[in-house]
Amino acid sequence: MAQSNASGATHGTTRRDFLKASTTVASVATLGALNVGAYAGGSDVIRLGMIGCGGRNTGAADQAMTADKGVRLVAMCDIFMDRVKAVREVLKGGKPDQVVADDDHCFAGFDGYKRVIEASDVVVIANAAKFHPLHALSAIQAGKHVFVEKPHGIDPLGMKTMKQAADLAKQKDLCLVSGLHSRYHTGYAETVQRIHDGQIGEVVSIEENFLRGPYGVIDRKPGLSEVQWQCSTQYHFRWLSGDDVIQSLVHNLDRASWVMHNQVPAKCHGLGGRSSMTEPIYGDVFDHHSVVYEFDNGVRIYAFCRTTTGCYDEYSSIVLGSKGKADIMGCRISGETNWRWTGRCDPYQREHDVLFKAIRDGKPVNNGDYMVPSTTMGLMGQISCYTGQEVTWEQINNSEYCYLPKPQDCYDEMIPPVMSGPNGSYPVPLPGRTKMI
Repeated sequence: MAQSNASGATHGTTRRDFLKASTTVASVATLGALNVGAYAGGSDVIRLGMIGCGGRNTGAADQAMTADKGVRLVAMCDIFMDRVKAVREVLKGGKPDQVVADDDHCFAGFDGYKRVIEASDVVVIANAAKFHPLHALSAIQAGKHVFVEKPHGIDPLGMKTMKQAADLAKQKDLCLVSGLHSRYHTGYAETVQRIHDGQIGEVVSIEENFLRGPYGVIDRKPGLSEVQWQCSTQYHFRWLSGDDVIQSLVHNLDRASWVMHNQVPAKCHGLGGRSSMTEPIYGDVFDHHSVVYEFDNGVRIYAFCRTTTGCYDEYSSIVLGSKGKADIMGCRISGETNWRWTGRCDPYQREHDVLFKAIRDGKPVNNGDYMVPSTTMGLMGQISCYTGQEVTWEQINNSEYCYLPKPQDCYDEMIPPVMSGPNGSYPVPLPGRTKMI
């Protein structure tokens, strides 16, 4: 990933560090379902389940166990059993007393999430984003607390499911914490507050960049079925990941929405395509996107993401005001006011610290108020890039479009919805011809 301008503003191990570790390489007594406040004494066990065993969720599980020494990892699932067991050993190496998932609580396949939810009090979800809404809603329906990575859906129907999950969590006094970690970075928070306090004057425009090389490129292992192959490299298939505006640029869009007091844009128009990353290992995603969002007050967000090798990289959120400029990821302001935050924060860890403290204190935290609209912003931009059409907020929220098959209809031996052509490459959307909403 391209380096942030705030390289000194965070510290600690990220989930992607765990991806490297996981590639190199006792069951617990049944407890009653966890209710918020049940463990106010701070000494009882909280059963943790992992839905997804890639690098991101490996990091999330480790951070959950770091946040609360009473957490025990009791159940795990992934499409691949070898990944589940490899990650279990990685986590056990760092926290041997907290990793107690035995072989009977390691599950493989599309339905493994159901067994993990049954065994757990809290679940951390970081698998293919297609399944985030279904798995989050299923856990909350079962009375479990949820941490779910971004993006929080990849299509309009999925976002309706995630909105249902967020609303239900509020009704049931359950925690729902988002992996849009910028909201948990104390330096970013102070920078945004200073913007709100008028230190750069009126916001004129926002520039967002997430420019880097392709993420998670791997060779196809012999013996994998087509659906196994696509799941093993899910970031490169639209029906699983939603592509890069939703998958990556969503962090930037969440910061921009934060600056705009969580308002939503009236409309957007986008440009995108695939120029050079065309080999089969890159699946059917675009390698560049540009989206312009317009708000009712006339402010525009200019948002760019690219996953192309050999190009300029940048990861930044720049807010231009009438009296100055704010670099959110650099935690600094320049112009009539000059300021820079010099603290340190690991937002990946802090989001779990907040989650488990909320559970212990009986004061549920729910990030639905921003995780749903921020992801929807990404979704409308992605669809605009695919179709070449302007997309309005009203259109995206009224749409029932979804990438088939629906998450609940996926099964282990299925034929995936996209297959390679005669040259081995996968077809991509054609702006101006592709219809979605």
